[in-house]
Formats: sequence, structure tokens, C-alpha cells
Amino acid sequence: MKITGIETVVVNAEMRNWVFVKVVTDEPGLFGWGESSLEWKTRAVVGAVEDLEPMLVGENPFQIEHLYQKMYRQSFWRLGVVGMSAISGIEQALWDIKGKYLEQPVYELLGGKVRDKVRMYTHLGGGSMGAVYETFDVKPLIEYAREVIEKGYTAIKVVFVPYSEPLEGLGKVKKFANLMEKLRLAVGEDIDIMIDFHGRTYPAMAIRYINAIEEYTPFFCEEPVPPENVDALRQVRENVNVPIATGERLVTRHQYRQIFEQGACHVIQPDLCHCGGIFEARKIAAMAEVYYMGVAPHNPMGPVANAVALHFALSTPNFIIQEDMLTDVPWRWDVVESDLKTENGYWLPSEKPGLGIAVNEEVAKKYPFKQEIIHSTTIRAQDNAILDW
Repeated sequence: MKITGIETVVVNAEMRNWVFVKVVTDEPGLFGWGESSLEWKTRAVVGAVEDLEPMLVGENPFQIEHLYQKMYRQSFWRLGVVGMSAISGIEQALWDIKGKYLEQPVYELLGGKVRDKVRMYTHLGGGSMGAVYETFDVKPLIEYAREVIEKGYTAIKVVFVPYSEPLEGLGKVKKFANLMEKLRLAVGEDIDIMIDFHGRTYPAMAIRYINAIEEYTPFFCEEPVPPENVDALRQVRENVNVPIATGERLVTRHQYRQIFEQGACHVIQPDLCHCGGIFEARKIAAMAEVYYMGVAPHNPMGPVANAVALHFALSTPNFIIQEDMLTDVPWRWDVVESDLKTENGYWLPSEKPGLGIAVNEEVAKKYPFKQEIIHSTTIRAQDNAILDW
């Protein structure tokens, strides 16, 4: 069997564009799907997939690790998030092909299930950019949280950390703590709350913010500082008593090495659409296991990514909880057909071969590429200086 071509299908889902990758073989009717969605880099990722295609045409799709090594190492230039997102979608599609051919779900090819269901959490406000990233007032915050809980989730993620300069005064700290206090009182002690800092703060402010809300017991605080500086992340972890998570903006196990060696967090968050795909995420998770770190993969992406995340979670021992964005657009499961089932805040296993999904390319054509809103460029300090989004 040989690979005969690689195609991309772009679907605009309002808040982001989904980039689906289709790997086609010379076996009649046998092809696989993956997802390479990367916010604000859609055209670049599609181009990267096209650049990788000549390296794979004529190769055996079953040699997944071999082909990963070929794409990664023989590209000569070490690939950043654009190139690794392209590799990730292709790699996922190869697993889909292999599972379909062997008539086995991908999690069986990864060693089989280590759990019977997968705990989920989601963001507030579904597909609304403002609700997800800028719920800075108490009333809508609580309303959005209750809507999520009514859907059966037992964990929620909030992004209400102020856009911050390196140092801020007491007012922002108090407002942040007040939001967390009111949210905890509203949802009770049985709902886990994750706070995404979104890399908006430097260490001094991250430490102040986290210490101000320690008593309300966040499940974890995510990406408290930008991803470039592991020493800064370790400084935060050593000065707070709340679990720290990070990793969505890192690719390949090599970029995680310092985090593991310095014990810079408690939970890692590889994104299977960016980090190199399913098997690379498994390698990252195995490294984390040695350091007694849990895995909570990042995934606000499309429905193919949901299927990929399910197979990873079912087969990964140190998995904790999985992010989803299932309410972003109402036609999500028209574009991608799936038997994905949820129950009381959990995903249940699928017995379908491969990833268990099928992209309806005719429906996908109804939602062609559109330029996403360049939301992050409007984030400024009072003096108009650029801040982290």
C-alpha cells in the first residue's frame, strides 16, 4: 500500500478555521483524516502540508514513526508550530488509515484502554470569543458557568485574568480575587475550576494573582507566564500553593525537556494538533510520567481533534482531564460525522475502526475559509503599549 496524495479541507467555524488533513492511499476507498487547526495561521499550515506532501507520496502509510522521522528530521530546518501542526494532522490521518485497515479503534493500536471513560471540561460561552476570553464581570461569569454545568460538566475553565503589565496595583488583584470568590460560591465545592492565565502575566503578577485566590482551590492555573522562559515558570510554581499547568504552545518532546528537568509545573498540556500528533504526545506523556506529572491536553479545536483526543486519553495512564469546545457552532457534527457520546461530563469510548469519524466534504464546502478576527491586536495597556493576549 502506498500514499498517493495529501489534501486539506478548511472549514470556517467562526472563532477559528478548522484545517482537516486527508491522506489518500492506492487502496480503493481507504484514506485517513487528521486535524492541523492553528489559529490565525490557516494559510501557513495549508502551505506546510503541501510542502510535506512530496516527502510522503509513494511511502507506506503504516510506517507512522518512520514517516514522522522523515518529515521532522529531513525537513532540515527544525519546524515550529506551523510545520509541526502540519505534521500532526498528517500523523493523525496515518493512524486513522491503519485503524481502518486493521478494523480496530486507534486506542487499541496504542496499547488499549486504561480507563472506561474520559472526563471533560469546557469553556464559558461556547463559540463566543468575548465570553471565552473576556468575562470580567460577575453576573455573566456566573450565568455562563451555570449553563456549562447544566450540560453535565463537572469542571469548567475560565479566562478572567486581567491583561497585565509587568507590575500592577492592588485594584486588579482585588477584582480578580472577587470574581473567583463569587464563582466558587455560585458553583459550589463539587465543580472544579481551572483558571487560564493565557500567558498574560509575568512572574511577579502571576504570583500575586494566584496567592490571592488560593483559598478558593482552583483545580490548576494554566500558563501563568509566556512559554519562552522556563525559569520564570518555575519561579511561579515555587511561590504558590496551587497546581500549575502549561504546554499548549510547545511542540515536540524536546521543548518540554526543561520543564520536566526543572519541575516547572504539575500538569502538562500538549495539543495533539500542534505537538507532532498522537505518538509524539504519547512520548511527551511518558516523559511526564517519570516526573509524576499529569496530562491535560489542550484542545479548543474541531471535531476531528475531539476524536483524536479521545483515543489519546483512553490509552494514556497519567491523563487527567480533556478540554473540549463542543458548543462553538451548532453544525459541528454535520461537517464531521461521529458516534461520539457524552454522559455526565465524560466522553465514552467508540468501537469504530480508526478514529471513528468521517468528514462530510459536501457540507464542509458550505463553510469556506474566512479571515478570523484578529482579536489579540487590540490588547493594549493604558499608554497603548502591546500586552500579551
